[in-house]
Amino acid sequence: MDAGSQTTITMPNRLGFLGVHLSLVLTLLAVPAAAQTQKAAASKPDRGAAYYHAALAHLYEDLASQYGARSEYLTKAVENYRLAMKADPDSSFLAEQLAGLYIQSGQLRSAVNEFEEVVRKNPNDINARRILGRIYMARLREGQQNRPNEEMLNKTIEQFEKIAELAPNDASNWVTLGRLRKFAQRSAEAEKAYKKALEIDPDNSDAITGLAMVYADLGDTKGAAEMLKKAAEKNPNLSNLTMLAANYEQMKEFKLASEAYRRALEMNPGNADLKRAYAQSLFAGEEWDAALKVFEELIAEDPNDGMSLLRLSQIARQKRDFAKAKEYGRKAAAIDPNNLEVRYNEVSLLETEGKTSEAIQTLKAILDGMGRRPDSMGERNNRIILLERLGYLYRSAEQTDSSVATFREIAQVDPDAGPRVSAQVIDSYRAGKDFASAEKEAEAAIKKYPNDRVTKLMYATVLADMGKTNQAVILVKTLLNGKNDRETWLSIAQFYEKAKNHTEMMKALDEAERLSVSDDDKETIVFMRGAMYERQKKYDLAETEFRKVLKLNPDSASALNYLGYMLADRNVRLQEALQMIEKAVSLEPQNSAFLDSLGWIYYRLNKLDEAAEQLRRSLDHGSRDPTVHDHLGDVYQAQGKVKEAVAQWERSVREWQSNAPAELDHTELAKVQKKLEGGKIRLAKEAGAAKKQ
Repeated sequence: MDAGSQTTITMPNRLGFLGVHLSLVLTLLAVPAAAQTQKAAASKPDRGAAYYHAALAHLYEDLASQYGARSEYLTKAVENYRLAMKADPDSSFLAEQLAGLYIQSGQLRSAVNEFEEVVRKNPNDINARRILGRIYMARLREGQQNRPNEEMLNKTIEQFEKIAELAPNDASNWVTLGRLRKFAQRSAEAEKAYKKALEIDPDNSDAITGLAMVYADLGDTKGAAEMLKKAAEKNPNLSNLTMLAANYEQMKEFKLASEAYRRALEMNPGNADLKRAYAQSLFAGEEWDAALKVFEELIAEDPNDGMSLLRLSQIARQKRDFAKAKEYGRKAAAIDPNNLEVRYNEVSLLETEGKTSEAIQTLKAILDGMGRRPDSMGERNNRIILLERLGYLYRSAEQTDSSVATFREIAQVDPDAGPRVSAQVIDSYRAGKDFASAEKEAEAAIKKYPNDRVTKLMYATVLADMGKTNQAVILVKTLLNGKNDRETWLSIAQFYEKAKNHTEMMKALDEAERLSVSDDDKETIVFMRGAMYERQKKYDLAETEFRKVLKLNPDSASALNYLGYMLADRNVRLQEALQMIEKAVSLEPQNSAFLDSLGWIYYRLNKLDEAAEQLRRSLDHGSRDPTVHDHLGDVYQAQGKVKEAVAQWERSVREWQSNAPAELDHTELAKVQKKLEGGKIRLAKEAGAAKKQ
């Protein structure tokens, strides 16, 4: 090749620092043969010889690739990688290359046997361990049902731990060890490995981001965010910012993710994919107005961007602009009619509009168009998700048998989902007030899955429904193992709440609060404590707790509703109560309990027509609540509609009597029965008076 030529033929990028020009390889081939026989006994690594043999190895590797993995070329490649490692024993890169060659050539098992023997004879052969570790790592995929091969995972970790002992200053090895430990769900050990890497190389971005994800696993969101921010600040390039954003997304810190994407987009303003990622992070963070603006820009740039049209439809639905939601949904469907998310968007829109029956029919049509026995993992998962959603819709529509049948179908698609299916079936029976069937299903499930956490919780819940509180608590306390103890204590608190044992409920809440870290965790505890005080008629204490919730989260619809209803039920500060309940309903317009509260405050304000309308809406979304029927009976009586009032009180009595034993409030039932008797007497008198006329 002419010295002045501008044409060069480069080696593939995977060669790393060995990515030399072919002309350089040819030059190396001309090196005197003495270089090939240089002995590794020299006091210093001979990197020239290592470089020479590595280049030859790669050349033979390429020849093997070109000529159908011919054994003589593979053998030559292996021989030269070995010579290169002999010349430079400290080069982890060369060991990686040789391991990669074994993996690509499919010689995993023979390589394992060979290098296990080498390590047995010489436990301090660090390169043999590096190769063995890489090969073990390649065999992790030999697990069953998408799980890693546990034996190989443990062997891989063992090799890299030995390497760490032999080469304690190898930062990249500590990073690899951190990843493996995290993969094995040994987060505390992974943290130590990443920290060791950072002691050696404080700017190692892989160690920084790896440590951030470990912190996220451990629930230390703040620590994770600080590490990711550090990585981006050290080198705020496109790669680091997008990695930062992606990691924030995994942590569900969507506002931080959108800020990182925004900074990356400022550096690359014409990158449409980056702009979509930015818009998606705004959407995931429920920043509807900001997301709307960016998605509209994307549609202006590309009118056939179906996913952006879908997101615009979903945003319009959130803003309750149903006309726009339908318009964008139709456009998205026209562009990509077979997109499952686009089709499911119609179901969500119907459900939000309160058209549950239509939502059910639409979702059934989607499922009918899918195979009942999906071939691929993705199709199977999609069918399971849709079946689960259909089961929920049937449950909300009070179609218990259909809900149960739908959930049972999930087990036909995924036999491993048995415990989850049983839990959903039990919940459907409970929602339908068929407690005998719920108890029967729970007893069968606990026999079949005696060690399953969800099954134990559901069985205990049914025991608590039936008034067997002590049995429920004893069973659930067996789940206290240091892993999900906060959730376990919350379940225990709920069981004691059913039993009206407020002393023990307070103790359970205190235990759960001790394990609560985030504001969301604390919000749940404070809310439950407020509800407990309200049931004890300690209204001042209850209000104090609900105010604490609203300080943590001003948009807590549940706290707004509960506090507003508590004031309305006592007939005090009605305008303040109205404002809180109206805000709760605006946040969750289809919530049956919130609509009941709105109807009740209207009744207190003597707005009887408005009260009746909201209470009927509440019953449209859930007709099994005895309190709502009682409230509507009171409204009808105030309107002079005694016959309608009696019908509602009769239904209220039936619903009270069909409640779970633990949920039956004899005091409230007696109040309704008294009103019912009074209403019937009034009807009889009116009928008698009419006959006399």
